[in-house]
Amino acid sequence: MTAGQHHRRSVPGRRGRLAALAAFTVLASGALTGVAPALAAGADRPFNEALDHAAETYDVPRDLLAAVGYGESRLDGHDGQPSQAGGYGVMHLVSNPDQHTLEEAARLTGESPAELRRDTGTNLLGGAAVLRARADALGLSAAERDDIDAWYAAVAKYSGAEPATARLYADTVYRFLADGLHTSVDGEKVEVAARDVAPELPEAPEVGPAAVSQDYPSARWVPAAAGNFASGRSAAISQVVVHVTQGSYAGSISWFQNPTAQVSAHYVIRSSDGEVTQMVKDADTAYHARSANASTLGIEHEGYVDDPAWFTEAMYRSSAALTAYLCDQYGIPKDRSHIVGHVEVPGNDHTDPGPHWDWDHYMELVGGESGAVDELTFASYATQLSGSSGPQVKAVQRLLTEQDYQPGAVDGSFGPTTQTAVRAFQQDKGLETDGIVGKATWTALLSAGTTPTLRSGSSGEAVSRLQRALTAASGKTVAVDGDFGSGTAGAVKAFQSARSLEADGVVGAATWKALQSGS
Repeated sequence: MTAGQHHRRSVPGRRGRLAALAAFTVLASGALTGVAPALAAGADRPFNEALDHAAETYDVPRDLLAAVGYGESRLDGHDGQPSQAGGYGVMHLVSNPDQHTLEEAARLTGESPAELRRDTGTNLLGGAAVLRARADALGLSAAERDDIDAWYAAVAKYSGAEPATARLYADTVYRFLADGLHTSVDGEKVEVAARDVAPELPEAPEVGPAAVSQDYPSARWVPAAAGNFASGRSAAISQVVVHVTQGSYAGSISWFQNPTAQVSAHYVIRSSDGEVTQMVKDADTAYHARSANASTLGIEHEGYVDDPAWFTEAMYRSSAALTAYLCDQYGIPKDRSHIVGHVEVPGNDHTDPGPHWDWDHYMELVGGESGAVDELTFASYATQLSGSSGPQVKAVQRLLTEQDYQPGAVDGSFGPTTQTAVRAFQQDKGLETDGIVGKATWTALLSAGTTPTLRSGSSGEAVSRLQRALTAASGKTVAVDGDFGSGTAGAVKAFQSARSLEADGVVGAATWKALQSGS
């Protein structure tokens, strides 16, 4: 299809956008032609100067380049760290088994992949080069390249996504152009003026509305690749897990559609307006939380853990409505023992949703109140170590403070001061002094304090301490209600039996000693 075989239209509303998704076919790409190589690397330039340089070098509209970068990364290069799809820098140059725009950018610009990953100016050059290559493959002339509306199909192709998701991606970019952008990069203002847009779209037959989720009617339905989830479940649904994508909405949807990804989530939520896409049926097992996959529903939120700008009110409200609906559907309690972050799931090494996620606000939206049981109670206790963040790190810091150790600020960030305090606690308790809060250290921390004899019928704070410690020690949730009932008695007997203690269900000196030593 040539550039002349297009028609113009305004950026669609949600219904119009969804109705057209299935119709879009991304055009074939070709080699970059007629483009002069970059005259100078982008390194060390102020952002606006680097943006202008990249746009001029590859004859890409400056504002279009900015809008694509904003949609991909909010113009944050994340210190060269990759997204979950293997994308780098403000332009999200990708290197994964199925997409190689990073390597393509290196070939087109002559810059090394390492420099394209690390340096923002060079990354902008690479993104501009790839966008220009997509325009050349579509046959855009020099005059057409001056028309920002003529780039729609090239932007869609830049996404590397399936046709419907590519259309969603391009619509988002043109919405940014229509609304304008006002942001900053390292204190430097970056602006794109609002404008009327009528992007040129490939001719497509009229089609019906896009598929709608059967589990959650407010969501779009875009299935993940078959190998990225398992049909059915081996356990009842008992928790909702909150994730952050470490990438864009369209990019994450595309990644879950990629057969090589081997990961997925049940739902993905867009930052700007809270749009929800379901990718795995509730009845099936998404690959999102390792040991907890079988019993959980995973919700991914567009953005990055280190950038609170992604966590919009629209996203919070949309996600909370979804979580509340799922809790009602599956009988999940609306509390922080059952609505958890990825970081809180045992056996996981992720830190999302991170310290910028507002749990109090979120839980209030979910259940009309904070929903938190307390700051020490979780359905499970994940390993915490240097670099971890979130509410479980804050719990570690609070417990250390209560025991007269000095973890620093109780801020949910596991830094050197917290690590030093953990090691001091471990040394005093005869634990391995590795500075990592695993099962043994969690058990010792949670059980620390007075050691009254407890048995069926006991109640109070000491019973709550016991219940938390048993949860950490066993890896199975023991309800924390401060009442020593049959569930707690069973957990005590199992703990005692596993440690060759008298399994009488009474927590005396020997049982407390085993708990407080993390054995």
